[in-house]
Amino acid sequence: MTEQNNEAAPVRNAEFKAAVLLVLMVVLVLGSAVYLLYARGAFEATQTLILQADDSEGVVVGMDVTFAGFPIGRVRRIELSPEGKARVVVDVPREDAHWLRSSSIFTLERGLVGGAKLRAFTGIPTDPPLEDGAMRSLLVGDPGAEIPRLLAAAKDLLQNLNDLTAENSALAASLANVAGVTGKLNGPHGAMGLIAGDDKNAQQLSERANKLLVTVNALAVKADSLIGHADERVFGQQGTIIQLNGLLADARNSLKKMDAVLVEAQAVASNTKEATADLGALRGEVESSLRRVEQLVNEINRKWPFKRDTEIKLP
Repeated sequence: MTEQNNEAAPVRNAEFKAAVLLVLMVVLVLGSAVYLLYARGAFEATQTLILQADDSEGVVVGMDVTFAGFPIGRVRRIELSPEGKARVVVDVPREDAHWLRSSSIFTLERGLVGGAKLRAFTGIPTDPPLEDGAMRSLLVGDPGAEIPRLLAAAKDLLQNLNDLTAENSALAASLANVAGVTGKLNGPHGAMGLIAGDDKNAQQLSERANKLLVTVNALAVKADSLIGHADERVFGQQGTIIQLNGLLADARNSLKKMDAVLVEAQAVASNTKEATADLGALRGEVESSLRRVEQLVNEINRKWPFKRDTEIKLP
Protein backbone atom coordinates (compact mmCIF):
# COMPACT_ATOMS: atom_id res chain seq x y z
CA MET A 1 0.00 0.00 0.00
CA THR A 2 2.80 2.42 0.84
CA GLU A 3 4.59 1.94 -2.44
CA GLN A 4 1.38 2.55 -4.35
CA ASN A 5 0.67 5.85 -2.53
CA ASN A 6 4.20 7.16 -3.22
CA GLU A 7 3.73 6.86 -7.03
CA ALA A 8 2.50 10.11 -8.79
CA ALA A 9 -1.03 10.20 -10.01
CA PRO A 10 -1.32 10.25 -13.81
CA VAL A 11 -2.24 13.62 -15.41
CA ARG A 12 -5.49 13.56 -17.18
CA ASN A 13 -5.53 14.60 -20.85
CA ALA A 14 -1.81 15.34 -20.83
CA GLU A 15 -1.45 15.01 -24.58
CA PHE A 16 -4.34 17.38 -25.22
CA LYS A 17 -2.93 19.99 -22.87
CA ALA A 18 0.50 19.72 -24.45
CA ALA A 19 -1.01 20.20 -27.90
CA VAL A 20 -2.94 23.27 -26.73
CA LEU A 21 0.21 24.74 -25.17
CA LEU A 22 2.14 24.11 -28.37
CA VAL A 23 -0.58 25.82 -30.45
CA LEU A 24 -0.64 28.81 -28.12
CA MET A 25 3.13 29.10 -28.40
CA VAL A 26 2.96 29.03 -32.20
CA VAL A 27 0.18 31.62 -32.22
CA LEU A 28 2.18 33.83 -29.86
CA VAL A 29 5.27 33.59 -32.09
CA LEU A 30 3.25 34.29 -35.21
CA GLY A 31 1.49 37.23 -33.53
CA SER A 32 4.82 38.67 -32.46
CA ALA A 33 6.13 38.33 -35.99
CA VAL A 34 3.04 39.95 -37.46
CA TYR A 35 3.25 42.76 -34.92
CA LEU A 36 6.90 43.32 -35.73
CA LEU A 37 6.09 43.40 -39.43
CA TYR A 38 3.27 45.83 -38.77
CA ALA A 39 5.47 48.01 -36.58
CA ARG A 40 8.07 48.13 -39.32
CA GLY A 41 5.40 49.12 -41.88
CA ALA A 42 5.31 45.87 -43.81
CA PHE A 43 1.57 46.18 -44.35
CA GLU A 44 1.60 49.94 -45.04
CA ALA A 45 1.13 51.33 -48.55
CA THR A 46 4.43 52.80 -49.71
CA GLN A 47 6.08 54.26 -52.79
CA THR A 48 9.65 53.70 -53.87
CA LEU A 49 12.40 56.32 -53.96
CA ILE A 50 15.84 55.57 -55.39
CA LEU A 51 18.82 57.63 -54.21
CA GLN A 52 22.05 57.40 -56.18
CA ALA A 53 25.51 58.30 -54.83
CA ASP A 54 29.16 57.57 -55.53
CA ASP A 55 29.34 55.35 -52.46
CA SER A 56 26.99 54.19 -49.71
CA GLU A 57 29.44 54.21 -46.82
CA GLY A 58 27.55 54.60 -43.55
CA VAL A 59 24.15 53.64 -45.02
CA VAL A 60 22.54 50.46 -43.65
CA VAL A 61 19.29 48.70 -44.39
CA GLY A 62 16.54 49.92 -42.08
CA MET A 63 17.99 53.43 -41.75
CA ASP A 64 15.38 56.18 -41.54
CA VAL A 65 15.10 59.05 -44.00
CA THR A 66 14.13 62.15 -42.00
CA PHE A 67 12.33 65.32 -42.98
CA ALA A 68 12.50 68.22 -40.47
CA GLY A 69 13.66 65.67 -37.87
CA PHE A 70 10.76 63.21 -38.44
CA PRO A 71 11.20 59.84 -40.18
CA ILE A 72 9.26 59.67 -43.44
CA GLY A 73 10.97 56.70 -45.10
CA ARG A 74 13.15 53.66 -44.51
CA VAL A 75 16.01 52.10 -46.49
CA ARG A 76 14.84 48.79 -47.92
CA ARG A 77 17.99 47.71 -49.73
CA ILE A 78 21.32 48.91 -51.08
CA GLU A 79 22.51 47.83 -54.51
CA LEU A 80 25.14 48.62 -57.12
CA SER A 81 24.01 50.19 -60.39
CA PRO A 82 25.42 49.20 -63.80
CA GLU A 83 27.32 52.49 -63.85
CA GLY A 84 29.23 51.49 -60.72
CA LYS A 85 27.36 53.79 -58.34
CA ALA A 86 25.52 52.94 -55.14
CA ARG A 87 21.74 52.92 -55.27
CA VAL A 88 19.78 53.25 -52.04
CA VAL A 89 16.18 52.02 -52.35
CA VAL A 90 13.88 53.79 -49.88
CA ASP A 91 10.26 52.96 -49.04
CA VAL A 92 8.19 56.08 -48.30
CA PRO A 93 4.69 55.65 -46.76
CA ARG A 94 1.90 57.11 -48.86
CA GLU A 95 0.70 59.25 -46.00
CA ASP A 96 4.12 60.91 -45.69
CA ALA A 97 4.93 61.10 -49.40
CA HIS A 98 3.26 64.52 -49.74
CA TRP A 99 6.26 66.09 -48.00
CA LEU A 100 8.47 65.14 -50.96
CA ARG A 101 8.22 67.28 -54.10
CA SER A 102 9.86 67.26 -57.50
CA SER A 103 12.34 69.92 -56.31
CA SER A 104 13.29 68.12 -53.08
CA ILE A 105 16.94 67.34 -52.41
CA PHE A 106 18.41 64.47 -50.39
CA THR A 107 21.65 64.49 -48.41
CA LEU A 108 23.84 61.93 -46.69
CA GLU A 109 25.63 63.49 -43.72
CA ARG A 110 28.59 61.70 -42.20
CA GLY A 111 29.78 63.19 -38.95
CA LEU A 112 33.08 62.74 -37.21
CA VAL A 113 31.13 61.33 -34.26
CA GLY A 114 28.03 59.16 -34.69
CA GLY A 115 26.48 57.43 -37.67
CA ALA A 116 25.42 58.74 -41.05
CA LYS A 117 22.06 60.46 -41.55
CA LEU A 118 19.78 60.55 -44.56
CA ARG A 119 17.81 63.80 -44.79
CA ALA A 120 15.26 65.27 -47.21
CA PHE A 121 14.70 68.98 -47.84
CA THR A 122 11.79 70.60 -49.73
CA GLY A 123 12.22 74.26 -50.60
CA ILE A 124 8.97 74.86 -52.54
CA PRO A 125 6.00 72.94 -51.05
CA THR A 126 3.77 73.94 -53.98
CA ASP A 127 5.82 71.99 -56.55
CA PRO A 128 4.36 68.78 -58.04
CA PRO A 129 4.57 65.70 -55.76
CA LEU A 130 7.45 63.30 -56.19
CA GLU A 131 6.40 60.42 -58.43
CA ASP A 132 6.64 56.75 -57.47
CA GLY A 133 9.98 55.16 -58.40
CA ALA A 134 11.73 58.51 -58.87
CA MET A 135 15.52 58.53 -58.94
CA ARG A 136 17.38 61.41 -57.31
CA SER A 137 21.03 62.20 -56.68
CA LEU A 138 22.23 61.88 -53.10
CA LEU A 139 24.44 64.75 -51.95
CA VAL A 140 27.16 63.49 -49.61
CA GLY A 141 28.70 65.66 -46.92
CA ASP A 142 31.66 64.06 -45.20
CA PRO A 143 33.79 66.25 -42.90
CA GLY A 144 36.26 63.39 -42.51
CA ALA A 145 37.03 63.50 -46.23
CA GLU A 146 38.25 67.07 -45.84
CA ILE A 147 40.81 66.19 -43.16
CA PRO A 148 43.54 64.99 -45.61
CA ARG A 149 43.10 68.10 -47.72
CA LEU A 150 43.32 70.29 -44.62
CA LEU A 151 46.46 68.50 -43.49
CA ALA A 152 48.04 68.98 -46.91
CA ALA A 153 47.12 72.69 -46.88
CA ALA A 154 48.54 73.07 -43.35
CA LYS A 155 51.76 71.36 -44.49
CA ASP A 156 52.09 73.74 -47.44
CA LEU A 157 51.43 76.69 -45.15
CA LEU A 158 54.15 75.62 -42.71
CA GLN A 159 56.58 75.12 -45.60
CA ASN A 160 55.83 78.59 -46.97
CA LEU A 161 56.28 80.05 -43.48
CA ASN A 162 59.65 78.35 -43.12
CA ASP A 163 60.73 79.66 -46.52
CA LEU A 164 59.57 83.13 -45.58
CA THR A 165 61.49 83.24 -42.30
CA ALA A 166 64.73 81.72 -43.63
CA GLU A 167 67.97 83.71 -43.41
CA ASN A 168 68.31 84.14 -47.18
CA SER A 169 64.61 84.83 -47.78
CA ALA A 170 63.17 87.94 -49.40
CA LEU A 171 61.63 88.98 -46.08
CA ALA A 172 65.02 88.93 -44.36
CA ALA A 173 66.54 91.03 -47.19
CA SER A 174 63.64 93.50 -46.93
CA LEU A 175 64.08 93.80 -43.16
CA ALA A 176 67.83 94.41 -43.68
CA ASN A 177 67.06 97.18 -46.19
CA VAL A 178 64.56 98.72 -43.79
CA ALA A 179 67.18 98.65 -41.04
CA GLY A 180 69.68 100.40 -43.36
CA VAL A 181 67.16 103.08 -44.30
CA THR A 182 66.30 103.64 -40.62
CA GLY A 183 70.01 103.96 -39.79
CA LYS A 184 70.51 106.64 -42.47
CA LEU A 185 67.43 108.52 -41.29
CA ASN A 186 68.80 108.51 -37.76
CA GLY A 187 72.25 109.65 -38.99
CA PRO A 188 73.62 113.21 -38.86
CA HIS A 189 72.30 114.14 -42.32
CA GLY A 190 68.84 112.58 -41.89
CA ALA A 191 66.74 112.39 -45.03
CA MET A 192 69.49 114.15 -47.06
CA GLY A 193 71.81 111.25 -46.34
CA LEU A 194 69.12 108.81 -47.47
CA ILE A 195 68.56 110.72 -50.74
CA ALA A 196 72.26 111.36 -51.50
CA GLY A 197 73.49 107.88 -50.70
CA ASP A 198 76.78 108.72 -48.92
CA ASP A 199 77.92 111.37 -46.43
CA LYS A 200 79.96 113.42 -48.94
CA ASN A 201 77.10 113.82 -51.37
CA ALA A 202 74.75 114.47 -48.48
CA GLN A 203 76.98 117.31 -47.24
CA GLN A 204 77.16 118.86 -50.71
CA LEU A 205 73.43 118.55 -51.09
CA SER A 206 72.91 120.20 -47.71
CA GLU A 207 75.18 123.13 -48.68
CA ARG A 208 73.30 123.59 -51.96
CA ALA A 209 70.00 123.40 -50.14
CA ASN A 210 71.16 126.08 -47.69
CA LYS A 211 72.25 128.34 -50.57
CA LEU A 212 68.94 127.74 -52.28
CA LEU A 213 67.10 128.68 -49.09
CA VAL A 214 69.12 131.92 -48.82
CA THR A 215 68.31 132.77 -52.44
CA VAL A 216 64.65 132.00 -51.90
CA ASN A 217 64.67 134.21 -48.80
CA ALA A 218 66.21 137.09 -50.77
CA LEU A 219 63.65 136.64 -53.52
CA ALA A 220 60.91 136.69 -50.93
CA VAL A 221 62.24 139.96 -49.50
CA LYS A 222 62.36 141.52 -52.98
CA ALA A 223 58.89 140.29 -53.70
CA ASP A 224 57.63 141.88 -50.47
CA SER A 225 59.33 145.17 -51.46
CA LEU A 226 57.82 145.09 -54.94
CA ILE A 227 54.41 144.38 -53.50
CA GLY A 228 54.83 147.33 -51.10
CA HIS A 229 55.78 149.68 -53.95
CA ALA A 230 52.92 148.42 -56.03
CA ASP A 231 50.53 149.07 -53.17
CA GLU A 232 51.92 152.58 -52.77
CA ARG A 233 51.64 153.31 -56.49
CA VAL A 234 48.19 151.88 -56.77
CA PHE A 235 46.60 152.76 -53.44
CA GLY A 236 48.79 155.70 -52.24
CA GLN A 237 47.90 159.41 -52.20
CA GLN A 238 49.39 159.86 -55.70
CA GLY A 239 48.48 156.40 -56.78
CA THR A 240 46.57 155.22 -59.78
CA ILE A 241 43.40 154.63 -57.80
CA ILE A 242 43.38 158.22 -56.49
CA GLN A 243 43.92 159.59 -60.00
CA LEU A 244 41.22 157.35 -61.34
CA ASN A 245 38.85 158.59 -58.65
CA GLY A 246 39.65 162.21 -59.69
CA LEU A 247 38.93 161.43 -63.32
CA LEU A 248 35.67 159.84 -62.36
CA ALA A 249 34.73 162.93 -60.31
CA ASP A 250 35.51 165.20 -63.31
CA ALA A 251 33.45 162.99 -65.54
CA ARG A 252 30.60 163.16 -63.04
CA ASN A 253 30.75 166.98 -63.01
CA SER A 254 30.77 167.04 -66.81
CA LEU A 255 27.71 164.85 -66.85
CA LYS A 256 25.94 167.21 -64.46
CA LYS A 257 26.76 170.18 -66.77
CA MET A 258 25.49 168.20 -69.74
CA ASP A 259 22.26 167.55 -67.86
CA ALA A 260 21.81 171.32 -67.35
CA VAL A 261 22.44 171.99 -71.08
CA LEU A 262 19.89 169.32 -71.99
CA VAL A 263 17.35 170.98 -69.70
CA GLU A 264 17.94 174.34 -71.39
CA ALA A 265 17.67 172.69 -74.83
CA GLN A 266 14.37 171.20 -73.82
CA ALA A 267 13.16 174.69 -72.74
CA VAL A 268 14.25 176.19 -76.10
CA ALA A 269 12.52 173.41 -77.94
CA SER A 270 9.35 174.13 -75.95
CA ASN A 271 9.52 177.86 -76.84
CA THR A 272 10.12 176.98 -80.49
CA LYS A 273 7.06 174.78 -80.44
CA GLU A 274 4.95 177.64 -79.03
CA ALA A 275 6.32 180.08 -81.64
CA THR A 276 5.51 177.59 -84.37
CA ALA A 277 1.94 177.43 -83.07
CA ASP A 278 1.69 181.25 -83.18
CA LEU A 279 3.04 181.34 -86.74
CA GLY A 280 0.36 178.91 -87.78
CA ALA A 281 -2.36 181.15 -86.38
CA LEU A 282 -0.77 184.20 -88.08
CA ARG A 283 -0.60 182.33 -91.34
CA GLY A 284 -4.28 181.53 -91.07
CA GLU A 285 -5.14 185.18 -90.57
CA VAL A 286 -2.98 186.20 -93.57
CA GLU A 287 -4.64 183.62 -95.77
CA SER A 288 -8.06 184.87 -94.63
CA SER A 289 -7.07 188.46 -95.51
CA LEU A 290 -5.82 187.36 -98.91
CA ARG A 291 -9.07 185.60 -99.61
CA ARG A 292 -10.99 188.77 -98.68
CA VAL A 293 -8.77 190.88 -100.96
CA GLU A 294 -9.31 188.40 -103.76
CA GLN A 295 -13.02 188.61 -103.25
CA LEU A 296 -12.81 192.43 -103.29
CA VAL A 297 -10.80 192.39 -106.52
CA ASN A 298 -13.31 190.09 -108.12
CA GLU A 299 -16.12 192.38 -107.04
CA ILE A 300 -14.33 195.41 -108.50
CA ASN A 301 -13.72 193.60 -111.77
CA ARG A 302 -17.32 192.66 -111.92
CA LYS A 303 -18.49 196.24 -111.27
CA TRP A 304 -15.71 197.88 -113.33
CA PRO A 305 -15.42 195.79 -116.42
CA PHE A 306 -13.55 198.36 -118.55
CA LYS A 307 -10.63 198.27 -116.22
CA ARG A 308 -8.28 195.68 -117.59
CA ASP A 309 -5.43 196.23 -115.30
CA THR A 310 -6.50 194.18 -112.35
CA GLU A 311 -3.10 194.08 -110.70
CA ILE A 312 -3.18 195.17 -107.10
CA LYS A 313 0.03 196.07 -105.45
CA LEU A 314 0.23 195.43 -101.80
CA PRO A 315 2.43 197.44 -99.60
